[in-house]
Amino acid sequence: MRVYVGNAPFSMSDGELRTLFEEYGAVDSAVIITNRESGRSRGFGFVEMTDDGQANRAIEELNNREVGGRPLVVNQARPREERPAGRGARRQRF
Repeated sequence: MRVYVGNAPFSMSDGELRTLFEEYGAVDSAVIITNRESGRSRGFGFVEMTDDGQANRAIEELNNREVGGRPLVVNQARPREERPAGRGARRQRF
């Protein structure tokens, strides 16, 4: 199961995220999403866990838990929405 972790401390690393979830079971991957240009954390990440029961327990236990002074938002990740291809900036009309 893929788990979304939001409102993570900006100082949290992939390893710290993995360690946090390993308390509940085997973690296949854990990644904090970073800004492409600056490399700084965007304050959220994703964890992949093979066992859905362990993942659900982690969601229940970690949602709203304070880590680094911030209450985590933890839930099952939703499928990524399709976005139109583009350069990222929208033109303003006057």
